[in-house]
Amino acid sequence: MTTAADTGEQTMGTQPAPAPALHTETDKTAEAERRRRTGALRRQIAAQLFFELALPLGSYYGLRAAGLSQWLSMVVGGLLLLPWIIYGLVRRRRVDAMAVFTLSVVVMATVLSLVTGSPRVLAIRDSWVTAVIGLWALGTLLTRRPFIMTTSRGIIIAKVGEAGLAEWEARWDAEPVFRRHLRFISAVWGSVFLLDAVLRVALVYTIPMDSFPLASTLLWLAMLGGLIAYHNWYITRHGLKL
Repeated sequence: MTTAADTGEQTMGTQPAPAPALHTETDKTAEAERRRRTGALRRQIAAQLFFELALPLGSYYGLRAAGLSQWLSMVVGGLLLLPWIIYGLVRRRRVDAMAVFTLSVVVMATVLSLVTGSPRVLAIRDSWVTAVIGLWALGTLLTRRPFIMTTSRGIIIAKVGEAGLAEWEARWDAEPVFRRHLRFISAVWGSVFLLDAVLRVALVYTIPMDSFPLASTLLWLAMLGGLIAYHNWYITRHGLKL
């Protein structure tokens, strides 16, 4: 015989049933947003690789094959960066210090090469960029926001969202070991950027000019690949990876 108490217990026991469905729907929304952010980040990286590496390098050798001079081929390669840089400024609707610096480097290198008549002066413009980034990264070691904390924001948001970013950044105030690891890895990035600048200058004055664009690109890809591999190993080993 079923009593009122038994019926009440059964009814109360079935009330929480809809909660898992709501939780699942929330998880699906969060996962969809994470995938959207990750996709946007991948598209941005692909665009950067195309416009900042593939297009200038391909245009240089294509123009050289067409019979243009070294100087003119390099100038055209530099000018091809301008629409990409300007697009970044317009898209973000704010002045990006790094984009403005890169733009000024391209213009300044072109003017200097016109004065000196040397394509080698134009070729070392990338060394100026990486040298300044390296010095900036090392300079941030003295601040509350070292290089890695600033440059990792987009990746962290793509993985765990704004709330996850806030939690990650809160560790800076709470964990001295966390601060030490971020400063160390920021120092590594800054040192590698400076080394890249020095090696590019050495290359441009020791190898044939037509070999420099390819050699410079391969050097940068090798150093960047090694740097990213070390970065991932370090943050995984020390529990910093999200």
